[in-house]
Amino acid sequence: MPTKHVSTLQAPKPIGPYSQGVISGGLLFCSGQIALDPESGALVEGGVDAQTERVLENLVAVLREAKMGLENVVKTTVYLADMADFPEMNDVYTRYLGQRAPARTTIQAAGLPMGVRVEIDVIAAY
Repeated sequence: MPTKHVSTLQAPKPIGPYSQGVISGGLLFCSGQIALDPESGALVEGGVDAQTERVLENLVAVLREAKMGLENVVKTTVYLADMADFPEMNDVYTRYLGQRAPARTTIQAAGLPMGVRVEIDVIAAY
């Protein structure tokens, strides 16, 4: 099955050997995004709410590059450094995806890149 790699300057450059997204079989698999500003590469300031906002904006940029939007998202995985951050993350998440309610898994991770509070990946369908 052929694949196409998705890359945009509107989302942070990968910090490792991975693609921002890969299209295969009519699905877009977006790598986990953290709260890095795409222009500066710096971690955004603020708590989990500010980080979640930046993460979702980064994912929107990857989706746009693939000619998709949040309405195409069918599955998300949310990784939290601390489940106590769930209510704040969920408030921001609901503003972006609450109307569409894709399938979602939320877990507490032992550690996340660069000490962030939240990382999110998505799968979207054409």
